[in-house]
Amino acid sequence: MISFLLIQRWAKRPFPTPFILLLPLLLLAGCERPDPETAVFITPGPTLNAPPTPFVTPFSGSGPVPPTPESGPAQAIARPEYFGTPTPDPPHETAVTPNEGSTLTHIVGAGETLGYIAQLYGATVDELLSLNQLDNSNLVFVGQALLVPTSAAQTGPAFKIIPDSELVYGPAANGFSVRQFAELYGGYLLTYEETVENQRLAGPEIVALVAHRTSVNPRLLLAALEFRAGWITRPAGVVEQFALGYRATNQPGLYTQLVWAANELNWGFYGRSEGGLNVFTIADGTRLGYDPTINNGTAGVQKWLSAHDGATYATWLQEAGPEGFWATYNSLFGNPFAYTVDPLWPADLSQPSLQLPWSNETWYFTGGPHGGWAAGSAWAALDFAPPADQLGCVQSDSWVTAIADGIVTRSDFGAVVVDLDMPNNPADGFAGTGWAITYMHLENRDRIAVGTPVQTGDRLGHPSCEGGFSNGTHLHVARTYNGRWVAADGAVPFNMAGWISQGLGSEYDGLLLRGTVSREACVCRDEINAIDP
Repeated sequence: MISFLLIQRWAKRPFPTPFILLLPLLLLAGCERPDPETAVFITPGPTLNAPPTPFVTPFSGSGPVPPTPESGPAQAIARPEYFGTPTPDPPHETAVTPNEGSTLTHIVGAGETLGYIAQLYGATVDELLSLNQLDNSNLVFVGQALLVPTSAAQTGPAFKIIPDSELVYGPAANGFSVRQFAELYGGYLLTYEETVENQRLAGPEIVALVAHRTSVNPRLLLAALEFRAGWITRPAGVVEQFALGYRATNQPGLYTQLVWAANELNWGFYGRSEGGLNVFTIADGTRLGYDPTINNGTAGVQKWLSAHDGATYATWLQEAGPEGFWATYNSLFGNPFAYTVDPLWPADLSQPSLQLPWSNETWYFTGGPHGGWAAGSAWAALDFAPPADQLGCVQSDSWVTAIADGIVTRSDFGAVVVDLDMPNNPADGFAGTGWAITYMHLENRDRIAVGTPVQTGDRLGHPSCEGGFSNGTHLHVARTYNGRWVAADGAVPFNMAGWISQGLGSEYDGLLLRGTVSREACVCRDEINAIDP
């Protein structure tokens, strides 16, 4: 059987743009591309206790101001006091040059689109088209050399918006409940409902799901939703269907909007901290370099503020300053720097001993380092397919097993998350403290229950296509530490039973090395990617 894998990586990419798409024609007998998430099937439906067809207001590009801490339900919210100033960051590298226009050459990898390449370099598709004298009728192809911009003529502001620890779903968010917070205000979020992956969810549960999947702090997502659309404090009435301003999609639902926003936040955070991303482009075409003194959490918020369809340099400057998004956040939760956890990672961070997530079978290494959830969330994940004779989404009786001891903190929407139990960091039932492992695409059948203690080798569930988007039965496994995605090929590489991950420079491409043995990620089941326990 021949599998034509034309668009699987595109389904993963965070930007479903209508322009140039790389179509690598893979003619591999018995092969599949297990592909994780972002293209999900969403059916926005009528909201509860709200007009069945709400009027869509024009996107204004500026956020509403919630009630002050001295008025309304905000009196019931405990806000930590903060009297200090954000800790200065050592100066970061800057890409600002007196003569903007420097470029470098990017070699197109398999599955890459112009939209994706633009994100890697903080550019726009129009810039890439112009630099490379392409038009919308051109396709890019594997191995093609593209010029990409690497500098800007001016920097953004030095105002710090949030600490790094307030971007990730880490220790500072332990115990926070999206629903309980939303109920204090009684806003539109409480009455909103939507079908996500065949399950009907209310607004607070959608926010919580996106926070868990992307490992972005739920407080940050709530503040973003309030800033753009007023959904936390405003009752049902005139409702913006594209709540976060992302209109480049035919899916206006809250889930799509939040996943997009979370991915933009992650792009800025991980792109700057790990990927060398020092420039970004506002939607109106203005190209800026990050101020070298801001922290990576602030860079993430600046990136998100620049990306909505109505962004201009003038509106972005206001939104990135003390009277913009920060003011909304402060009004809801208090000064974000009061929640600082520093350092988020210890200087000597090392991975605990991990085993392979299966036993007594040969599985196949099908995806090298790629996004933990969507491409912006570091390249934290690896993919593995179980033995099978068929292609596609087929039921498997193989078992995914725990790679370390811990406690199951999530078991829903295809995911099992295990908070690791370690001698110096015992499992506390919250995945945002210490090490945690995400096992994705586990079938609902036989999936382990929340709260279950597990030991290495215990059965967690069966690999499948459940959760997010996948067109082939497989396991997607990723690590976090204190809520921050840990890159599979970074300073602390993924190491399972001595198999060490090594990236090859392009998402999904990579090797697993154990001693003198090397296995390369492949959309196939073959000797070159076979991993024995």
